Amino acid sequence: MERVSLTRMVPADPETVTALITDVAPFMRAAGFDEVTLNGDDLGITNRVGLFEIELDLEIVETDAVLRYEQRQGIFESMMTEYTVEAVDGGTEVTATTEYSALDLPVLGEMIDSTVISRQRKKELNKQFDWLVEQVS
Repeated sequence: MERVSLTRMVPADPETVTALITDVAPFMRAAGFDEVTLNGDDLGITNRVGLFEIELDLEIVETDAVLRYEQRQGIFESMMTEYTVEAVDGGTEVTATTEYSALDLPVLGEMIDSTVISRQRKKELNKQFDWLVEQVS
């Protein structure tokens, strides 16, 4: 299983940061996805990466994390992302962790390796963190 994890301090209290993250549609759009749909706990994401369009059918799952979603259908054998918050001096530390295993598409699997996925995911998570900081500034 591959893992991408980033942490950033947001200059706001945990309740404010949690409210921004759990307003799922705008928070997911902040990652730069081309399309985000939300219907209850069903989350759909479409994103163009280079020559490819990636569609993920995700489910929001109840856990101790502020937000966690898991892939139901998509390009990975499995994929999960969760966001946690922790109060720190000067604000809230937000950690986002994505774990995924193997691409589930023979053609794409050869063309998009783990390095490309990791780089893309870091870019998306950083955009979300930037958005959180902008919302509280």
